[in-house]
Amino acid sequence: MVETIRVDHIENDRFLIGIRGHVVVVDQPVEDGGEDTAPTPTELFVSSLAACVAFYARRYLDRHGLPTRGLGVDVDYEMATRPTRVGRITVRFRLPDGVPDEKLAALVAVASHCTVHNTLDNPPAFRIDLDRAQPDAA
Repeated sequence: MVETIRVDHIENDRFLIGIRGHVVVVDQPVEDGGEDTAPTPTELFVSSLAACVAFYARRYLDRHGLPTRGLGVDVDYEMATRPTRVGRITVRFRLPDGVPDEKLAALVAVASHCTVHNTLDNPPAFRIDLDRAQPDAA
């Protein structure tokens, strides 16, 4: 199944992203020429990895009857150059009380195989096509 996400220019460096009836806006920080009204695309990219890891962790904990209340993920990232990209990502769990030490290795293993992480490890085919802008339907 092919899924489509639509991105439309709002103004300046701000774009509207339409995802299955949900709306997300992206912008750039002021120091990079934007107005800092929303996260950057790179921040959303790193956030999607963190959220995916958290989702897989929560499912693991729930499947094993372990507490999920208080589960959280913090993520740090650094940029790299030549080419400009995210060069390092570190994910840290904030674990609920009551998760036994003997479950931690399996939790990390499961979370490390979330869909976004798998995509980073096995990059998809990628291409850019061009279409002429279509006028909005009135």
